[in-house]
Amino acid sequence: MIEQNRLTPIHHHDGTSVRNIMRWVCLCLLPGILYYTWFSGIGVLIQCLIAIFFALIIEAACLKIRKQDLAPFLCDGSVIVTAIIFALMISPDTPWWVSLTGIGFGLIFGKHIYGGLGHNLFNPAVVAIVFVLLCFPDHLNHWSQAMSQQLHDEESFKNVLTQIFSNPAISQGLQPENIGTFNNSFRRNGIDSISAWTWLSLFYFLGAIVLLVKGIISWHIPIAILGSLFVTSQAFNLYDPALYTNGAFYVLSAGGVLAAFYIATDPVTSPTTPSGKLIYGVMIGILIFTIRAWGAHPDGIAFAILIANGMTPMIDDYFCPAVKRSCETA
Repeated sequence: MIEQNRLTPIHHHDGTSVRNIMRWVCLCLLPGILYYTWFSGIGVLIQCLIAIFFALIIEAACLKIRKQDLAPFLCDGSVIVTAIIFALMISPDTPWWVSLTGIGFGLIFGKHIYGGLGHNLFNPAVVAIVFVLLCFPDHLNHWSQAMSQQLHDEESFKNVLTQIFSNPAISQGLQPENIGTFNNSFRRNGIDSISAWTWLSLFYFLGAIVLLVKGIISWHIPIAILGSLFVTSQAFNLYDPALYTNGAFYVLSAGGVLAAFYIATDPVTSPTTPSGKLIYGVMIGILIFTIRAWGAHPDGIAFAILIANGMTPMIDDYFCPAVKRSCETA
């Protein structure tokens, strides 16, 4: 079956393993995580730790229920990458129970219900993000404005812990003097939100270069996503600059780079052939713009990837070499 073969590219006889790949992904994400933490506050690291903690517990519980050995799957790093990706796509102020429910839903209904790693149709981190976006939008769409001193100010650190573990601002109705949009949270230290996103994109991209050089990911999906996103958004910007943002804004957003190089390239849920990867990437890029421009959510990355994940088996079937297809149907 196609789903069973989708992990085979990461099991070459060159010593590559799932554990090594996930280790490299974590290392390549580290520059972006550190910059994001420096600029947006210690809540970023706390969210990563919370997500990893819950992910390991839920993964162990699911494996126990399925009567699988714990060590091989808990130590391969895949669930940690899922947790980190999830944490980087939510607000640093997100309460802990949102992470718990999101990670739980993503791992159960995005991974183990299909039979575990290598068999899942959808990326578990994306399933988790879509779930919390639909169920808890207020908790993900607001960022604390007072985060500039969180790494250095003990009182600010306590405030972050309060936001995450008791979340009084949300329970009190999102007081406007304490809670703001994501863009407002970046207007400090002389850097506006666009510059902050651009720098964060650069740090994510630097790590992605390592993944490309080592052959862990190929260029097809990232280039197809960013290229189609740029062309589509730029075309509409030329048509009506007052209504549509230019293509550079979309491409340089940290979410776009993170999605293109670290999420959409997941070997389990993306096509296996170069042609299929290009079609898959173009589909994601166009969907991101479509959802952002006309959808109900300001960021369509998770929804775009989820839809494309669902199309992957059909893409693989269409672009699968004739010899391989005949062998599978035999």
